Parts: sequence; structure tokens; C-alpha cells
Amino acid sequence: MKDATAKLWVQRLAPYRTPDDRRASFEVVLTLGLFVGLWVLMWSLIGISELAILALSIPTAGLMVRLFIIQHDCGHAAMFSTSRWNDRVGRALGVLTLTPYDYWRRSHALHHSASGNLDRRGIGDIDTLTVDEYLALSRFGRMKYRLYRHPLVMFGLGPAYLFLLQHRLPLSALKEDRAALRNVIATNLGILVVWAGLALLIGVGPFLLIQLPVTLIGASIGVWLFYVQHQFDPTHWDRTPDWNREHAALHGSSFYDLPQPLMWLTGNIGIHHVHHLSSRIPFHRLPQVMRDFPELKQIGRLTLWQSIKCVPLALWDEKARRLISFRQLRAQPAI
Repeated sequence: MKDATAKLWVQRLAPYRTPDDRRASFEVVLTLGLFVGLWVLMWSLIGISELAILALSIPTAGLMVRLFIIQHDCGHAAMFSTSRWNDRVGRALGVLTLTPYDYWRRSHALHHSASGNLDRRGIGDIDTLTVDEYLALSRFGRMKYRLYRHPLVMFGLGPAYLFLLQHRLPLSALKEDRAALRNVIATNLGILVVWAGLALLIGVGPFLLIQLPVTLIGASIGVWLFYVQHQFDPTHWDRTPDWNREHAALHGSSFYDLPQPLMWLTGNIGIHHVHHLSSRIPFHRLPQVMRDFPELKQIGRLTLWQSIKCVPLALWDEKARRLISFRQLRAQPAI
């Protein structure tokens, strides 16, 4: 019954999957224009107010996230009606988002194909251990996992490492894909040309004062969004024999019900359960889906405040079928 219900939703959502090239072009131009405009505004404030520059770096980072969502939709062939334009725009935006398009598209497709499957973790996911797996680790192994899941690492150092370093040469994924390797090299060269050109134009110090906060804040926002879209309570995980893609998509992905300005800035990616059910729906049509099917608002809903409470969740308890914190694990009998 649960499988049939989730698959019925996929059928209902099929009419929303058609790309709109005009709207897609408008979204690209608008978001890119606002991003460049704020960047130039921060440049104009060099020597006047460093505090204002840092304040403006927050919405600018939000716009970088929105550019990433557009790139993300290109990777799902949801933005434009032809693969040529999806790939062209996706690869170009990769220079601004510091994300090689071809490599990321491949790893993200693997994430969609296995989301919520306990036996296929590790590709495009935040590493999550079960209680039994964690207890089987050595003391040093437990310490490493706890460090990895610490908020300062998860939402601070981790995103910086991911976007500034790991995306520059993701070796584990490139061994099997020469096209992705070429795209990584091209993206890195594009980043080098843009960053070096801007540094020469306005000076290394002013460039770093603008670009580093935007990059670091944008990376942290992106990882935070990905985290709360799957690491929430109650979410849904199953072993392979019981796993169903559609059911896992609907109940293992959250509806992050953000205030409207934040929903716009993050490209509606908070409507994540709908996105996982039908990834070919363009991001700008997701709000229409929610208006047409208000019952979807009650599935996996998280408010901004509720999402903060998801931070400690770090282990999947297979017996209770829920995510728990390290503190909750310690409170269990005989542990």
C-alpha cells in the first residue's frame, strides 16, 4: 500500500515536469544579475565600511546558493528543454559555485537513486552510522565519527573543505570518468581566471575580503540545507529488501517550510520531498505543486526552529527506526 501511494504521487506530479526555457532564462539572468550587483556594491564599499561588506556577504552568499540550485536543476535536466543548454549553463555556473558540474551531476544522481537505503550509503550523502555500526567502532573510530558530526565541523570546516579543496580534485570519483575529469580541470581553470582577474582588478586584499566570506557562508548554507533535508525526525531509512525509492523519497526527505524570502533565496529546495519524488520538476514550479496539493505540506514538515533541533541527530537506531543523538544513545539501558 505504501509503495502504491508514493508511486501515485509520481504520476500526479508528472504534468509539472515540463521545462520552460523563457522562465529558466529569466531565473538565470535575475539571479546572476543580483549576485554580480551585490558583489560590485561590496566592492564600492572597500575603504568605507568593512562591516557593511560583511553584512552584504550574507545575501550575496544566499544568491550563490540560488545559482547552485539552478546548476542543480540543470544536472537533473529540469531547467532547460535541451540537454545542450542544461549542460552549458550548469558548467558555466560551476565556476561561480566552485562545483564541477559533470562530477557533481554523477554523484548526485547516485544520491537520488539510493536515498534512504541503508545498504547503499556513502555517495553524495552525509555519513550516517547506525547505532550498531557506531558501537562496533574502536574508541578512536568513535572519536573520529563524533568529531565529523560536531556542528563546527559539519557546518563550518567541512563545507569550506568540500567547496574549496575537495571539489578541486575529487579523485575517488574521477578514476572512472574521463569526461568528469576534463570538466573538473576546466572548472578549476575558470575559477583561477576569474579569481585572479578580480584580484588583479581590485587588489588581493579587497578581493579576499569580499569573496571569502561569500564563499564560506554560501558553502555552509548549502551543507545545512542538505543536512536538514534528510537528517530530521521522523525520517525514513530501510535495508535493501524493504527499500522503495518512491516511498523513501516522500518520507525520507523533508519539507523545509522556510519564510518566503528564504524559500526564494534557496531556490525552493526546501520542498525536498517533492523534488526527490520527481527531480525533473523545475525549482520554480515546486511552489505551484504545493498550492495544488496542500496535503503535501503535512509530510516531513520542518520549520526553521524545528530544524535547529535536528543538529544533534547523528545515529540511526534500526530498532526504533529513527535518528537519535549521542546523548540519547548514552541514556539507553545497557549501553
